[in-house]
Amino acid sequence: MSDNFSRRNFLKSAALSATGALLYEGNRTLAKPLGPKGELRLCTVTYNFAKNWDIETIIENLTKTKYEAVELRTTHAHKVEVDLTPAQRQEVKKKFEDSPIELHSLGSAFEYHSYDPKEVRRNIEGTKEYTLLARDVGAIGVKVRPNGLMTKKGIPEEQTLEQIGKSLRECAEFAEDYGIKIRIECHGRETSRIPRMKKIMDYADHDNALICWNCNPADLLDDGFDANFDLLKSKIDLVHMHELSNLNYPFRKLFKRLKESGYTGYCLAEAASSPDIIRIMEYYRALFLAYQNVV
Repeated sequence: MSDNFSRRNFLKSAALSATGALLYEGNRTLAKPLGPKGELRLCTVTYNFAKNWDIETIIENLTKTKYEAVELRTTHAHKVEVDLTPAQRQEVKKKFEDSPIELHSLGSAFEYHSYDPKEVRRNIEGTKEYTLLARDVGAIGVKVRPNGLMTKKGIPEEQTLEQIGKSLRECAEFAEDYGIKIRIECHGRETSRIPRMKKIMDYADHDNALICWNCNPADLLDDGFDANFDLLKSKIDLVHMHELSNLNYPFRKLFKRLKESGYTGYCLAEAASSPDIIRIMEYYRALFLAYQNVV
């Protein structure tokens, strides 16, 4: 075998050319339709709500409050990280498979905007490691993010957006082989502006590079909410929500537009924690349903 014919290329051309494609299509079918009353489906990220919970507590509390799935955010108490052994990864997978809660996604903090090529490469390779972790524990997606522009370093905005987009494409291509979706969050003070996110997606130009809509104040800027939603609606594969009590954000309109677009993914709570967290989660779910006029 020549040096140019790497082990990964061998796997890709052999086993993954058959089973990888089937796994990818199979995972995409895991997205559930709307609920019995036509409602979008609710789950949570572990950021804030559940950052101090182990897996057993996550499953117990989400079951109790009728949340359906979870995105495990890196660095939190559940400790689902890339240093897990194969046996530990299987244990995580089994815990969720044996429960009513779906392990839907892993939430990373990998980002590709740095002016330092070595730092960009570190984040790309980290995303690939995280992709393998997602496969092993039974998740179907990995969340990544942009987190800024490098204009203060003298780097043109467009160059940074292109760098982020092409890095995202490399990760999406890699993840496609393993049946894992790559969702880039609309994130960062500068990069959360939706026209910039659209440029990133245009540079990525890959079916497996998808959007995590993040319910930011920036969604209302530029040409307004509807125009911004239309820019990305075909790519939205996950939604992060913050405080549903924030009357300045058009949650009712968001849910309407998601349904009209045929969205079948999850909406994830990413709101502040509380000493009375179970009660807050129940109120959050009630408001989520009320905004959709199903309660």
